[in-house]
Parts: sequence; structure tokens; C-alpha cells
Amino acid sequence: MPKREVLYQGKFHSVELAITANGRSPGKKFLDDLSKDDREKILRVIKRMADEGKVANREQFKKIEGEDFFEFKNSQIRMPCFFHAAGRLIITHGFIKKEDRIRPEEIDRMKRIRHEYEKRT
Repeated sequence: MPKREVLYQGKFHSVELAITANGRSPGKKFLDDLSKDDREKILRVIKRMADEGKVANREQFKKIEGEDFFEFKNSQIRMPCFFHAAGRLIITHGFIKKEDRIRPEEIDRMKRIRHEYEKRT
């Protein structure tokens, strides 16, 4: 089984960062590059999902329209994710959303990272 990068283990979910075919974790790099304040804000939402099993506020967690993905949100910070077997929630990467709609290249990136992840698991 490939290496797993567990970001946070909660009562309901294990939130993990996807590792790509080249062994990198785009989600980890994104988190590391955020300011301390922004990182803490997005991690609060991620931990709530893991500990409580849901985030009721759609301004912080919602399904990405037309896709089999969800996103953790805080202001313009976005971290797409998908549900995997046995309560695992996998974050593909992160980005700063500057327009009303998610750019197609971000949708393509989340799909590519998910495909690479699932091929290895």
C-alpha cells in the first residue's frame, strides 16, 4: 500500500493529503505556503469535519457543482477533496479562488490528482 499522508484523524473521518505519482503532496505544499493565520482558519474547518462528521456552513464546506468533489473553503482559500473508503477524506490540492467560478484547470488538476491517487491505492 502506498504511503499515506494523514493531515488530521478525527472521530468521524481521517483527512488525508493526496500523494501524486511523483511522490509529492500538492495539498501539503499549499498549506505550508499559506500564512499562519490562513492555515489555522482552513485547518479549523478540516478538523471540524473530521471530529463532527459534517460542516453545516456551506460557506466553509460544500459540493463542487457538477463534480464528484467537495471543497473546504475559507474566504478565497479552497481545498478540493473527495470521499474515499472507510471514512477517509482525501484533499487533492489547494488554490486561491479569484473568480466566481472555479477555473477549469483547477477542476482538471483535482481529477488528475484523484486519478493518480486511486491508481496507486
